Amino acid sequence: MKEPVFVSPAEIAASKAAAKRVKDEVYGLGLTYHIESYGCQMNEHDSEKIAGMMEDMGYTKAEDKSKADFIIFNTCCIREHAEQRVYGNIGALKKRKDENPQLMIGVCGCMMQQKDSGRKLFKRFPFVDIVFGTNELHRFPLLFEEAYHGERTLQVRDMDGEIAEGLPVCRNSTFSTFTNITYGCNNFCSYCIVPYVRGRERSRNSMDIVNEVKGLALAGFKEVTLLGQNVNSYKGDGETTDFPALLRMVHDQVPELKRIRFMTSHPKDLSSGLIDAMAELPRVCKHIHLPVQSGSSRILKLMNRCYTREKYIEEVQQLREKVPEIELTTDIIVGFPGETEADFKETLSLVEQVGYSAAYTFMYSPRKGTVAATMPDQIPDEVKHDRLERLNEVQSRVLRNGNMKYIGTYGEVLVEGCDHRSEPMAYGKLSNFKMVYFPGDDSLVGSMRNVKITGSQNNSLIGELV
Repeated sequence: MKEPVFVSPAEIAASKAAAKRVKDEVYGLGLTYHIESYGCQMNEHDSEKIAGMMEDMGYTKAEDKSKADFIIFNTCCIREHAEQRVYGNIGALKKRKDENPQLMIGVCGCMMQQKDSGRKLFKRFPFVDIVFGTNELHRFPLLFEEAYHGERTLQVRDMDGEIAEGLPVCRNSTFSTFTNITYGCNNFCSYCIVPYVRGRERSRNSMDIVNEVKGLALAGFKEVTLLGQNVNSYKGDGETTDFPALLRMVHDQVPELKRIRFMTSHPKDLSSGLIDAMAELPRVCKHIHLPVQSGSSRILKLMNRCYTREKYIEEVQQLREKVPEIELTTDIIVGFPGETEADFKETLSLVEQVGYSAAYTFMYSPRKGTVAATMPDQIPDEVKHDRLERLNEVQSRVLRNGNMKYIGTYGEVLVEGCDHRSEPMAYGKLSNFKMVYFPGDDSLVGSMRNVKITGSQNNSLIGELV
């Protein structure tokens, strides 16, 4: 774990001063912003910080992109498809920019942090006003101020990144939200670009996290998700506080909070201490996202995942023994270079054996700059498509069978929304991440409700209010 470098209070103050200058300048103009966010929860939370800074600069949120005065794309580079969508959506704005030169366009995030990607995009799309990387988030008002005054701005620094405390956040929900506990990643999985664009792992101080969560709970949030590329390797306070200890601190010092979630966990760092904490702390949710990526030990070694199939299954057994009500979700990649039909069938058998309540499945996508992109035996797309389809069929069957055990049981749901496509159906998750739909309206959103499970459909459960 790299010793974290914290952004100085003076830098944060300079950024806030820039935000105030912009706000004074745009006062009364009714200007709006729209953020398009791609990728993981980390990006989603970064977008909430960008929104907070936009609000500090006097802009208000526009739900409709076509009516916004400033449009910013917060990009992801995990898969090629996401990159192509970004290019297409930026290109589609050229005509609008020609018609309205006052429109401002920005691009930020992981894709910009890749080697030369930000510079190339800046050159390819001369109508884009501001481009910056993941390390510049806290400086956004300073960069925006330059762009607002007509100076096209490009800022991407190749560095490990710093921890910025005290940034404003405009949260997308009033009852469930995120808190970063780590930034970056040290794992260097052979297929993954994240360590190159997010930098080395660094952890926030535990009391900064506890105080943020405390503030959220007192503001009415019922659920907080502790975020990191690998929360299991959290080492705060000069590496004296590990992740199980942090969980216990949050649980014990923020009794107002109803639920504590976390993601993502790397199997190589899953400790008995974390399993014990999940078993012993009632308000820690009984769910773990534990990406396996492949069921073949041979492929896992090529992926540099640092565990075997057998080790992973052993961890799952320990989790289920100590936390009987736990549900597991996972990520799986098919078509990794060199994956044989036998390797793939090991993945299928693992899915059947573990019984995931959800699996986020992907075809391998080569990322320039990663080891896997230069490996021999790249798999043809048609084989990837076939394997992905077969994997999803198995996972769907496993999920349907797993849902049957819930029928007739009771649980508490945090209501997230309401589906109005036919009879109004409220929906929300149990502690273990299972989604439940039940008759109800918008007045229930944000509340905790007891339900009885009466059936299942596709990926979710059906229930009724108790």
